[in-house]
Amino acid sequence: MSATPHVAPGQYQDVTDANGRVYRVGETDRSILGRPRKWMVLLPWIAMMGVSVYEYGYSSAEEVLSNAHGWTLTQTFWIAGFWAVFQAGVAFPAGRLREKGILSPRSAMIIGGVLAGVGILSLSYIGNPYLVMVTYSGLGGIGAGLVYATCINTVGKWYPDNKGGRTGFVNGGFAYGTLPLIFVFNYWFHPSNYKLILDLIAVGMVIIVVWCGWFFRDPPKSWWPADVDPLNRGTSEDAKRVARRMAKNPPAKAQFTPMQAIKTGQLPLMWLALVLIGGVSLFGINFQVPFAKSLGFGPLVAASSAGVLAVVNGVGRAAMGFLSDYLGRRLTLTLVLVVAGLAQFGVLWSGHAHNEPLFLFFAFLNGFGGGAFYPLFASLTPDYFGENNNAQNYGAVYSAKLVGGVGGGGLAASVVDAWGYSGAYYLAGGIAFLSAVLTLFLRQPAAPKTGGGSVGPEAGGRRPC
Repeated sequence: MSATPHVAPGQYQDVTDANGRVYRVGETDRSILGRPRKWMVLLPWIAMMGVSVYEYGYSSAEEVLSNAHGWTLTQTFWIAGFWAVFQAGVAFPAGRLREKGILSPRSAMIIGGVLAGVGILSLSYIGNPYLVMVTYSGLGGIGAGLVYATCINTVGKWYPDNKGGRTGFVNGGFAYGTLPLIFVFNYWFHPSNYKLILDLIAVGMVIIVVWCGWFFRDPPKSWWPADVDPLNRGTSEDAKRVARRMAKNPPAKAQFTPMQAIKTGQLPLMWLALVLIGGVSLFGINFQVPFAKSLGFGPLVAASSAGVLAVVNGVGRAAMGFLSDYLGRRLTLTLVLVVAGLAQFGVLWSGHAHNEPLFLFFAFLNGFGGGAFYPLFASLTPDYFGENNNAQNYGAVYSAKLVGGVGGGGLAASVVDAWGYSGAYYLAGGIAFLSAVLTLFLRQPAAPKTGGGSVGPEAGGRRPC
């Protein structure tokens, strides 16, 4: 077989590597989509920005909402907390439906966009906090979670050869995409006009997500770009460059089902590492500003507002995604977690020293480390377990945010009450380092002894050339 098989349009060949994994080669992105696959980066990025107000905008709007509806601080906190539970919890069941062909990516995006819009609308017209937990937290969380998971998994499926930078780019939209609305919430959002603003946001969200989602489509199972040799047998400069990149992040040795991925021990290890660092990240988001206020850093808090931190967080996700394509996914993840750990001690030390410039630096570093790991876990999952079942496999890994959310919210508040901010930041730094240590044991698993996922329906079948 030649280095890059040549087949007629619409046909393909099955290329098998030394591990028995099958790559479906020959169909171009244009023959499947009708357009270049870069559209499956651009559209998910726009859609992620469309729902980003859920992740970083609520904290800027909650004061006006709580005053308008008469919510207590505890009720306001639990509305946000339950949203995180539903947003993370929907990823695995939705992924299972998607991989079984019951839920297409287009349907997932349309349903997600509509539910996300309903969640925002409920903030305008429902004052009962417990009903808001059903509508905004429940329906809105499910909607935003469907959009998030579908966007991330779609990128991985269309870029099995080079997913890190693209995944990070799309993931970053979930952070900095809300920047304009943060300024709206801080300067033009009042009890007299909050309903109009929320209504406009909800309508705009539905239009953006549904329009983007209409063009979503998955490639066939085991699809591989026609212009990239999965066996790295080319001799051209472009082929050598691709080979170097793939050597740092080699394709998974098989297409693992969720149960097979769990049995390797690597998926549970990823899950535990994400539980730990996810809790640290949410701790920083929830308590960095209160800690600064307790130190009398009023002007500094304004300077390092949620808008700036959202930009740092989002840019960090994209930058580390691209770096991981060349440095290696696992190594980049370890370095990011070490940075996140150092940032906890840096925030505490500079705060107690009342050194505002250093506090600002470590606050930004905390924002960077507090988000850059998400696209790395999202890219590492298909690197280890393949793309065919990635919607389920990454859904299982991402469910760690459920536990991390509790640790970074309610449990962290208890630690602050018992040990003060010093004890809480020391604990957070130690947990981040523990998460980094766990990633040192991550290894790409060997193909399963039976049912390796490289033959049969999972491979997309065979077609004569």
